Amino acid sequence: MALLPHAAQAADTYPDPRPVTGQRIIHDPTVIRLNSGGYAAYSTGGVIGARLSKDGRQWDDAGNAFAEPPSWWYEYNDTGDPWAPDISYRAGRYWLYYAVSSWGTNHSAIGVATSPSGLPGTWTDQGKVFTSETTDTWNAIDPALVEADGRLWMSFGSYWSGIRLIELDRRTGKPSAPDATVRHLATRPDLPYAVEGPYIVRHGRHYYLFASYDACCAGVNSTYRIKVGRSTTITGPYVDSTGTPMLEGGGDLLLEGHGRYVGTGGQSVFRDRGQDWLAYHYYDAQDEGTPKLGLNRLVWTKNGWPRVS
Repeated sequence: MALLPHAAQAADTYPDPRPVTGQRIIHDPTVIRLNSGGYAAYSTGGVIGARLSKDGRQWDDAGNAFAEPPSWWYEYNDTGDPWAPDISYRAGRYWLYYAVSSWGTNHSAIGVATSPSGLPGTWTDQGKVFTSETTDTWNAIDPALVEADGRLWMSFGSYWSGIRLIELDRRTGKPSAPDATVRHLATRPDLPYAVEGPYIVRHGRHYYLFASYDACCAGVNSTYRIKVGRSTTITGPYVDSTGTPMLEGGGDLLLEGHGRYVGTGGQSVFRDRGQDWLAYHYYDAQDEGTPKLGLNRLVWTKNGWPRVS
């Protein structure tokens, strides 16, 4: 039985994504406005697939972040296939976090690369950040960075027990100790705990946790949808607008499939000239379920909750 959407964002009111042209095919996008001008988007596919845009509307294929996979990636899958990158800018350089894993296992790793420009072909891999094994109750994929009160944090997680959070060393971008505390932010009461792809944003006095729920990667049969909760502290607890904790299955529905735009998820948030934008992929029901780039502005209600616009 499907959960009812938040009344203020009923399915028939979901806005379509911003019209984009050029290379629209993408999966798990992370987008940033570059200091040099224009935009870069990285994604699952290729050796971290890259797209560039001058205006945020026309997107051009820009190859891959790397010319070839770093050798250690093959410890986690036979093809050196990276997933779900996250780009950010800090301490005078760009940081690109990503995951390597195989479908259906939590023998997984999160790695990081750095670049002076954020452009494809300029990245230097810095190796592993965090790993998980089949004995762990979490899955080290889908990384996303957030700064809070001068400290650096990484949310991550997929299925298993849901969304997790660890603190990173600001200088290295990696955990300061191998036994860093792994905190729990969100899960579901039912197997297979289908919540993943976290992204945390600060707005006002709250931190907002966005996550993708249900099933991706099945074309027009995908059921991905984006939910959100908030907390006054980075470590939680995160709750929805009814007060239900995200550790107990809570979360306000922000965006789900509508019309041709099926399985909306794999989201991230980026800021552009004072405006927050939601980037995600959807499966185009009018193009055989091809995954494509979705961009919508995020607006904030008087009560401090995000809505897509």
